[in-house]
Amino acid sequence: MGLMDGKIALIFGLANKNSIAWGIVKKLHQEGATILLSYAGEIMEKRVFPLAQEIGCDFVEPCDVTRDEDLDAIFAKIRDRYGRLDTLVHSVAFANRDDLGGRFVDISRDGFKLALDISAYSLIAMTRRAEPLMPDGGSIMSMTYYAAEKVMPRYHVMAVAKSALETITKYLANDVGQKGIRVNAISAGPIKTLAAAGVPGIRAMLKYSEKTSPLRRLVSQEDVGDTALYLASDLSRNVTGEIIYVDAGYHILGLTATEEELAEI
Repeated sequence: MGLMDGKIALIFGLANKNSIAWGIVKKLHQEGATILLSYAGEIMEKRVFPLAQEIGCDFVEPCDVTRDEDLDAIFAKIRDRYGRLDTLVHSVAFANRDDLGGRFVDISRDGFKLALDISAYSLIAMTRRAEPLMPDGGSIMSMTYYAAEKVMPRYHVMAVAKSALETITKYLANDVGQKGIRVNAISAGPIKTLAAAGVPGIRAMLKYSEKTSPLRRLVSQEDVGDTALYLASDLSRNVTGEIIYVDAGYHILGLTATEEELAEI
C-alpha cells in the first residue's frame, strides 16, 4: 500500500530529469499516484515525453499558463477522463534574464508583469480550475525560495514573484479551506536545475549554501519530493497555508558567515 494509492496528481512545470518537478513526480509515482503531466512549449516536449514513458504516464499536455484557454482545456480533459483531481503541483517560474542581475531599479515593466503572471498569478488560475475537481478535498502546492523574504543577490524580479506566490498561497488556503483543499508552498534551497541556470551567480549560491547552512549540505530534488509526498498525502491533512523549508536549515540563520570567515574579519 502506497501513501498515494488511488490518487490523481497533476504536475505543471516538468522540464527534464534534473528539475524539481521530476523529483516530485518520481516520489508520488512510487507511492501509487496516477501522474498527469503538463509542460511549456515544443522545446520541452522532447525532454518530457521520455520521462512520462519511464513512469507509464499517458496524460502529457502542453500548456501556456498565461493563456486561460490552455488552462481551461487541460482541466476539461482531466474532468472528462478522470472526473476528479487529488493533487496539483505548481512548479512553474519564469523571468527574462535581463530582469535578473544588474540593478533592481532597472527591472522592466513588461518583465515585471511577465514574471508575476507566469510565476505567481498562474497558481490562482490553476486553483480556480482545480477546485471543482476536488469535491472531497485535495492538496495544492507550489515551489518558492527564500529570496521571497530576504534579499538575495541578483534574484530581483523573481524574488518579487516568489513573495507574491507565498502571499497567494496563504490567501488561497483561506479561500478554499472550507472545501477541504489544502494549499502550501515548499521553499527549497538552491538546486542545480534548468531554471536555476538562468540565475546569475547560481554556482556561488550553491557553494555558499553548502558551506554555511546548519547541515552543511545541499538539498536535492529527491528531498523536495519527500516533502511534496507529505503535503500530497493524508499525513498533512491538517496542514495548510504553510511555507515549508527544505534548505538544510539555511533560513534560520541571521548571519551566514562561517566561523573561519568571521575569524578573518
